[in-house]
Amino acid sequence: MVLRYDDAYDFIVLFSLSSNMSKLAAFDQLLLQYQSLNYHQNPAIAQRLHEVQAWMKARIAETHAEFFAEPKNQLMAAYFLNRLYGGPDFDAMAQQIERLLKYAHKAESLLPENAIKTGTKSVSLAVLATRLDEQVAQQLLEDYPLETPLTDEIMRQTLIKLDQGEARYEQLQLLDELGVTLDKYMRSTMMYAAFKMCKGIAHKYQFDGMYEFIQEGFAAMKPMKSAATFIKTFSEKEREIIDKVHAGHPNPFRD
Repeated sequence: MVLRYDDAYDFIVLFSLSSNMSKLAAFDQLLLQYQSLNYHQNPAIAQRLHEVQAWMKARIAETHAEFFAEPKNQLMAAYFLNRLYGGPDFDAMAQQIERLLKYAHKAESLLPENAIKTGTKSVSLAVLATRLDEQVAQQLLEDYPLETPLTDEIMRQTLIKLDQGEARYEQLQLLDELGVTLDKYMRSTMMYAAFKMCKGIAHKYQFDGMYEFIQEGFAAMKPMKSAATFIKTFSEKEREIIDKVHAGHPNPFRD
Protein backbone atom coordinates (compact mmCIF):
# COMPACT_ATOMS: atom_id res chain seq x y z
CA MET A 1 0.00 0.00 0.00
CA VAL A 2 1.36 3.40 -0.98
CA LEU A 3 1.40 6.22 1.55
CA ARG A 4 -0.69 8.95 -0.03
CA TYR A 5 -1.67 12.45 0.99
CA ASP A 6 -4.27 11.42 3.58
CA ASP A 7 -1.75 9.16 5.31
CA ALA A 8 0.96 11.81 5.38
CA TYR A 9 -1.60 14.28 6.71
CA ASP A 10 -1.72 12.21 9.91
CA PHE A 11 1.69 13.62 10.74
CA ILE A 12 0.33 17.17 10.63
CA VAL A 13 -2.51 16.22 12.98
CA LEU A 14 0.08 15.16 15.54
CA PHE A 15 1.29 18.75 15.78
CA SER A 16 -2.14 20.15 16.71
CA LEU A 17 -3.02 18.03 19.72
CA SER A 18 -5.34 19.66 22.25
CA SER A 19 -3.72 21.58 25.08
CA ASN A 20 -5.04 19.26 27.79
CA MET A 21 -3.00 16.35 26.45
CA SER A 22 0.55 15.53 27.41
CA LYS A 23 3.16 17.55 25.57
CA LEU A 24 4.77 14.21 24.73
CA ALA A 25 1.58 12.61 23.35
CA ALA A 26 2.78 13.14 19.78
CA PHE A 27 5.95 11.17 20.55
CA ASP A 28 3.78 8.30 21.76
CA GLN A 29 1.87 8.22 18.47
CA LEU A 30 5.07 8.45 16.43
CA LEU A 31 6.63 5.61 18.39
CA LEU A 32 3.60 3.41 17.72
CA GLN A 33 3.80 4.21 14.00
CA TYR A 34 7.50 3.42 13.92
CA GLN A 35 7.10 0.14 15.81
CA SER A 36 4.34 -0.94 13.39
CA LEU A 37 6.68 -0.84 10.38
CA ASN A 38 7.10 -4.25 8.76
CA TYR A 39 10.88 -4.32 8.64
CA HIS A 40 11.14 -4.89 12.40
CA GLN A 41 9.78 -8.42 11.90
CA ASN A 42 11.13 -9.18 8.42
CA PRO A 43 14.92 -9.41 7.89
CA ALA A 44 14.60 -9.28 4.08
CA ILE A 45 12.64 -6.02 4.23
CA ALA A 46 15.11 -4.68 6.78
CA GLN A 47 18.05 -5.46 4.49
CA ARG A 48 16.41 -3.86 1.47
CA LEU A 49 15.29 -0.87 3.53
CA HIS A 50 18.81 -0.16 4.71
CA GLU A 51 20.06 -0.45 1.12
CA VAL A 52 17.35 1.96 -0.06
CA GLN A 53 18.24 4.41 2.72
CA ALA A 54 21.93 4.19 1.85
CA TRP A 55 21.13 4.85 -1.82
CA MET A 56 18.87 7.77 -0.92
CA LYS A 57 21.47 9.35 1.35
CA ALA A 58 24.21 8.95 -1.25
CA ARG A 59 21.96 10.47 -3.90
CA ILE A 60 21.04 13.41 -1.69
CA ALA A 61 24.68 14.01 -0.76
CA GLU A 62 25.67 13.99 -4.45
CA THR A 63 22.76 16.15 -5.61
CA HIS A 64 23.48 18.84 -3.01
CA ALA A 65 27.25 18.38 -2.75
CA GLU A 66 28.16 21.97 -3.63
CA PHE A 67 25.44 23.44 -1.39
CA PHE A 68 26.28 21.14 1.53
CA ALA A 69 29.99 21.94 1.21
CA GLU A 70 29.51 25.62 2.04
CA PRO A 71 31.06 26.11 5.51
CA LYS A 72 27.88 27.55 7.05
CA ASN A 73 25.84 24.59 5.77
CA GLN A 74 28.03 21.66 6.73
CA LEU A 75 26.62 20.99 10.20
CA MET A 76 23.02 21.28 9.04
CA ALA A 77 23.74 18.99 6.08
CA ALA A 78 25.13 16.36 8.46
CA TYR A 79 22.08 16.80 10.72
CA PHE A 80 19.84 16.25 7.71
CA LEU A 81 21.50 13.06 6.58
CA ASN A 82 22.25 11.51 9.96
CA ARG A 83 19.30 12.64 12.09
CA LEU A 84 16.28 13.83 10.12
CA TYR A 85 16.49 11.21 7.40
CA GLY A 86 16.24 8.20 9.69
CA GLY A 87 18.18 5.04 8.91
CA PRO A 88 19.54 2.21 11.07
CA ASP A 89 20.66 4.65 13.78
CA PHE A 90 17.07 5.71 14.36
CA ASP A 91 16.40 2.45 16.24
CA ALA A 92 18.46 3.85 19.10
CA MET A 93 16.46 7.09 18.99
CA ALA A 94 13.21 5.11 19.10
CA GLN A 95 14.43 3.34 22.25
CA GLN A 96 15.26 6.72 23.74
CA ILE A 97 11.78 8.02 22.97
CA GLU A 98 10.26 4.92 24.56
CA ARG A 99 12.25 5.58 27.71
CA LEU A 100 11.31 9.25 27.60
CA LEU A 101 7.62 8.35 27.57
CA LYS A 102 8.00 6.20 30.69
CA TYR A 103 9.08 9.34 32.51
CA ALA A 104 6.82 11.77 30.67
CA HIS A 105 5.93 13.75 33.79
CA LYS A 106 9.60 14.29 34.57
CA ALA A 107 10.63 15.04 30.99
CA GLU A 108 7.87 17.61 30.55
CA SER A 109 9.12 19.47 33.60
CA LEU A 110 12.70 19.43 32.36
CA LEU A 111 12.49 20.15 28.64
CA PRO A 112 11.22 23.49 27.29
CA GLU A 113 7.88 23.08 25.50
CA ASN A 114 9.19 24.61 22.27
CA ALA A 115 12.10 22.16 22.27
CA ILE A 116 9.60 19.30 22.58
CA LYS A 117 7.52 20.69 19.71
CA THR A 118 10.59 21.02 17.50
CA GLY A 119 11.84 17.57 18.45
CA THR A 120 8.44 16.10 17.61
CA LYS A 121 8.52 17.57 14.11
CA SER A 122 12.05 16.30 13.58
CA VAL A 123 11.18 12.78 14.71
CA SER A 124 8.01 12.76 12.62
CA LEU A 125 10.06 13.47 9.51
CA ALA A 126 12.42 10.60 10.29
CA VAL A 127 9.48 8.22 10.78
CA LEU A 128 7.77 9.39 7.59
CA ALA A 129 10.97 8.96 5.58
CA THR A 130 11.32 5.43 6.93
CA ARG A 131 7.71 4.59 6.05
CA LEU A 132 8.14 5.80 2.49
CA ASP A 133 11.45 4.01 2.03
CA GLU A 134 10.05 0.80 3.47
CA GLN A 135 7.42 0.85 0.74
CA VAL A 136 10.22 1.16 -1.81
CA ALA A 137 12.03 -1.77 -0.17
CA GLN A 138 8.90 -3.96 -0.26
CA GLN A 139 8.29 -3.16 -3.92
CA LEU A 140 11.89 -4.02 -4.74
CA LEU A 141 11.48 -7.39 -3.04
CA GLU A 142 8.45 -8.11 -5.22
CA ASP A 143 10.22 -7.18 -8.45
CA TYR A 144 13.88 -8.20 -8.00
CA PRO A 145 15.92 -10.87 -6.21
CA LEU A 146 17.20 -9.68 -2.84
CA GLU A 147 20.82 -9.72 -3.99
CA THR A 148 20.16 -7.38 -6.95
CA PRO A 149 22.29 -4.23 -6.53
CA LEU A 150 20.34 -0.99 -6.57
CA THR A 151 20.86 1.24 -9.59
CA ASP A 152 19.43 4.59 -10.60
CA GLU A 153 17.26 2.90 -13.19
CA ILE A 154 15.86 0.34 -10.76
CA MET A 155 15.06 3.10 -8.29
CA ARG A 156 13.51 5.28 -11.00
CA GLN A 157 11.21 2.50 -12.17
CA THR A 158 10.27 1.54 -8.61
CA LEU A 159 9.39 5.11 -7.60
CA ILE A 160 7.21 5.49 -10.68
CA LYS A 161 5.47 2.19 -10.00
CA LEU A 162 4.73 3.17 -6.38
CA ASP A 163 3.47 6.61 -7.39
CA GLN A 164 4.72 8.24 -4.19
CA GLY A 165 4.80 11.72 -5.70
CA GLU A 166 2.13 13.32 -3.49
CA ALA A 167 3.52 11.74 -0.33
CA ARG A 168 7.04 12.91 -1.18
CA TYR A 169 5.79 16.44 -1.83
CA GLU A 170 4.04 16.36 1.54
CA GLN A 171 7.27 15.18 3.13
CA LEU A 172 9.02 18.25 1.74
CA GLN A 173 6.20 20.51 2.93
CA LEU A 174 6.66 19.20 6.46
CA LEU A 175 10.39 19.79 6.10
CA ASP A 176 9.76 23.41 5.06
CA GLU A 177 7.55 23.83 8.13
CA LEU A 178 10.34 22.46 10.32
CA GLY A 179 12.66 25.15 8.97
CA VAL A 180 10.22 27.87 10.00
CA THR A 181 9.83 26.25 13.44
CA LEU A 182 13.59 26.07 13.93
CA ASP A 183 13.97 29.76 13.19
CA LYS A 184 11.02 30.69 15.40
CA TYR A 185 11.79 28.64 18.50
CA MET A 186 15.41 27.57 18.45
CA ARG A 187 17.20 30.90 17.92
CA SER A 188 16.11 32.41 21.22
CA THR A 189 18.98 33.03 23.64
CA MET A 190 16.66 32.37 26.55
CA MET A 191 15.50 29.15 24.95
CA TYR A 192 19.05 27.90 24.53
CA ALA A 193 19.98 28.92 28.07
CA ALA A 194 16.98 27.03 29.46
CA PHE A 195 17.85 24.00 27.36
CA LYS A 196 21.48 23.97 28.55
CA MET A 197 20.30 24.00 32.15
CA CYS A 198 18.53 20.68 31.51
CA LYS A 199 21.67 18.80 30.53
CA GLY A 200 22.65 17.50 33.96
CA ILE A 201 19.15 16.36 34.87
CA ALA A 202 18.63 14.84 31.42
CA HIS A 203 21.78 12.78 31.99
CA LYS A 204 20.62 11.79 35.47
CA TYR A 205 17.39 10.35 34.08
CA GLN A 206 19.11 8.89 31.00
CA PHE A 207 17.47 11.17 28.45
CA ASP A 208 20.85 11.80 26.84
CA GLY A 209 19.85 10.60 23.37
CA MET A 210 16.94 12.98 23.01
CA TYR A 211 18.95 15.82 24.54
CA GLU A 212 21.77 15.25 22.05
CA PHE A 213 19.29 15.08 19.18
CA ILE A 214 18.02 18.58 20.01
CA GLN A 215 21.50 19.84 20.94
CA GLU A 216 22.80 18.91 17.49
CA GLY A 217 19.95 20.92 15.99
CA PHE A 218 21.07 23.98 17.96
CA ALA A 219 24.67 23.48 16.84
CA ALA A 220 23.69 22.99 13.20
CA MET A 221 21.77 26.25 13.16
CA LYS A 222 24.46 28.38 14.74
CA PRO A 223 26.62 29.06 11.63
CA MET A 224 23.68 30.00 9.40
CA LYS A 225 21.36 32.99 9.31
CA SER A 226 18.21 30.98 8.69
CA ALA A 227 17.38 27.29 8.83
CA ALA A 228 14.24 27.98 6.80
CA THR A 229 16.31 29.41 3.95
CA PHE A 230 18.64 26.40 3.97
CA ILE A 231 15.72 23.97 3.96
CA LYS A 232 13.86 25.86 1.25
CA THR A 233 16.89 25.72 -1.05
CA PHE A 234 17.19 21.98 -0.38
CA SER A 235 13.50 21.22 -0.84
CA GLU A 236 13.19 23.18 -4.10
CA LYS A 237 15.86 20.97 -5.66
CA GLU A 238 14.20 17.85 -4.28
CA ARG A 239 10.86 18.88 -5.79
CA GLU A 240 12.56 19.21 -9.16
CA ILE A 241 13.75 15.62 -8.89
CA ILE A 242 10.27 14.36 -7.95
CA ASP A 243 8.88 16.26 -10.94
CA LYS A 244 11.42 14.64 -13.25
CA VAL A 245 10.75 11.13 -11.92
CA HIS A 246 7.02 11.35 -12.53
CA ALA A 247 7.41 13.17 -15.84
CA GLY A 248 9.32 10.18 -17.22
CA HIS A 249 12.76 11.81 -17.33
CA PRO A 250 15.27 9.07 -18.23
CA ASN A 251 17.86 10.19 -15.66
CA PRO A 252 16.09 12.31 -13.00
CA PHE A 253 18.69 11.91 -10.27
CA ARG A 254 21.74 13.35 -12.03
CA ASP A 255 22.26 16.71 -13.70
